[in-house]
Amino acid sequence: MYNPKRSIAPLPEDGLAGSSDAVASVRYGGNPEHKRRPGDYGPTPPASPRPGKTLCDAEQEFPRNKALGLLKEGLRRGMVSTKVHGQWPQNVWAVDSDGTPFEAQLENSEAGVYHGYPMAANDDFRNQVISEWNKRGK
Repeated sequence: MYNPKRSIAPLPEDGLAGSSDAVASVRYGGNPEHKRRPGDYGPTPPASPRPGKTLCDAEQEFPRNKALGLLKEGLRRGMVSTKVHGQWPQNVWAVDSDGTPFEAQLENSEAGVYHGYPMAANDDFRNQVISEWNKRGK
């Protein structure tokens, strides 16, 4: 079951989304539960896909720089949750060039480290993510 309380924060009235400081300092950690091919992530254990978890690399390797790029673009566009821990939103959403929506979850609120995964096809919130992503454009 997906969290029904998720919501995307509205853009501030000035229209500016994520701060450049947050975009510059955010990090992507990865999670072995969402990996079949550990590639350049270096997780410990190397890969430990868990039943029921979506895999970011189910079809092909998903390089760390692509994951970090999506995370940063999600922050730039303000695709963040209303729930915040310290200076970091609990979730950040992004859509890749193929139209696949991704959700990132905060792992470490002191260091701004996230892990992410593609949103499941049966997660109704993915439609809202895609719609809002397109509205907020580049």
